[in-house]
Amino acid sequence: MSTSSIIVSASPHIHADRTSKKIMYDVVIALIPAFLISIYIFGFGALIVTSVAIISCLLFEYLIQKYLLKTTISIGDGSALITGILLAFNLPSNLPLWMVIVGSLVAIGIAKMSFGGLGFNIFNPALVGRVFLLISFPVQMTSWPTVLENNTVFADAVTGATPLGIIKDGLMMGETMTDLSSKLPSQMEMFLGMTGGSLGEMSALALILGGLYLLIRKVISWHIPVTMLGTMAAMTGIFWLINPEQYVNPLFHILTGGAILGAFFMATDLVTSPMTKKGMVVFAVGIGVITVVIRLFGAYPEGVSFAILIMNAFVPLINSNFKPRRFGAPIKSKIIK
Repeated sequence: MSTSSIIVSASPHIHADRTSKKIMYDVVIALIPAFLISIYIFGFGALIVTSVAIISCLLFEYLIQKYLLKTTISIGDGSALITGILLAFNLPSNLPLWMVIVGSLVAIGIAKMSFGGLGFNIFNPALVGRVFLLISFPVQMTSWPTVLENNTVFADAVTGATPLGIIKDGLMMGETMTDLSSKLPSQMEMFLGMTGGSLGEMSALALILGGLYLLIRKVISWHIPVTMLGTMAAMTGIFWLINPEQYVNPLFHILTGGAILGAFFMATDLVTSPMTKKGMVVFAVGIGVITVVIRLFGAYPEGVSFAILIMNAFVPLINSNFKPRRFGAPIKSKIIK
């Protein structure tokens, strides 16, 4: 084989007959169930926010590549499309559209293109955009549309706290979980998506179906989502068993907030997650631990976004300590006496 046939490029490196573009569009397909649920629950608000986020991300990537970096235009590879969808999924459906555009600019311009584009960014772009908006505009980013009495659609004009927010505020006011139980949605409502929150984290069922599609298509492996959710369940379960009046059960933590969305669609990002299976487990445990610590003891009721970004920063260190075996290197084996 001539040296001219060897291509050196940045991640993601996929050992299959599929291209990165096909992988990206598999992720888009996996997100369709959650998107449809968000439209059913939030109506045109979800459609408008998602459309604006997608168009903004595509436009900013095109403009930056054409006029600033002067490189090949790559908006057709699907990565900017996914960034737009995931950014929208982490936003309230009633967020002012100019804020959605600002978040898209931060996600594409700062978190992705400033590092060199796909394969070079060290942080998940959609989460960088989301955290920037949360810190910059905390009131608008925590004003969630609330469910109406018929429990089928949400009203953009009426806002309220998410289930995690209800627990955080209630416990700070001295209430117990018994007192708060009447204010919380049932586990079935959280499983189906009839709760307040970001437009893409609503239905655990829809997200799990999308995650299973990615697993079947071998776009992702089970190591990150299972380990992350398992770590969260184990930690919250311990606290719940110790004091069930001050801590909610593990299933609640898994079904609500961004746990499932983060586990299947953001922590598994091919560029910003570790290369090896052992590294993935370490990475996912870190996300689970940080998420639970923030949820239980931090100022914010939710911690998935912060946890993933923090562990993104540790990925180079994880990769340096959990390296795959070099091609052609001998396999170490134990000598049986």
